[in-house]
Amino acid sequence: MKKVMIFDFDYTLGDSTKGIIASINFALEKMNLKPAPEDRIVKTVGLSLEEIYEVLTGRSDSGEMETFKQYFREKADEVMVNNTKLYGGIKEMLEQVHSKGRKTAIVTTKYHYRIKQILAAHQMEHLIDSIIGVEDVKKPKPDPEGVWNIKEQFGVSLEDILYVGDSLVDAKTAQGAGVDFIAVLTGTTVAEDFQEYPYLKILNSAAELGSQKEAML
Repeated sequence: MKKVMIFDFDYTLGDSTKGIIASINFALEKMNLKPAPEDRIVKTVGLSLEEIYEVLTGRSDSGEMETFKQYFREKADEVMVNNTKLYGGIKEMLEQVHSKGRKTAIVTTKYHYRIKQILAAHQMEHLIDSIIGVEDVKKPKPDPEGVWNIKEQFGVSLEDILYVGDSLVDAKTAQGAGVDFIAVLTGTTVAEDFQEYPYLKILNSAAELGSQKEAML
């Protein structure tokens, strides 16, 4: 049985789409750029803010990216927590994982403090043992640094870790880190897209990890 379960956040444990869209378009408008269509923004969820800016604008100037990040964070501080919902059964799943004596962690391209705010809003701080946010690493996912940081924190082997995520960024992260991966279909990535990456299972939702069958992983 795995000793540590690492989760992505967006589209894996919860949905912040409304807050992300508002924050991205606020930042673009402050920079006198056109707001991006919602369907294009949704496809960028899980990328770093620098990558999101480049994908949506086709621009790669580092100074512009920093400005974009500042405006994004300004708006996100107002709207993100109240516009984030957890998927059904997630809290109960994490409670069951903890009851088995496992450690839990979140590795995300969100800010560390934002995840703490969201967990606090849902009375779930006690269910996540460690958070690696985008500001805690030199390189964001799919770089494996965040997963390896968790490995060192808990003093476990790579074989003891299970990574759960919804996107190809997550699949690449797990592959690069050398840990087992479970894909979930609560995001925008369909099952067929995961086929070129190693995975243990593809589940409809991370909440299914709380079932008796999946608890043996």
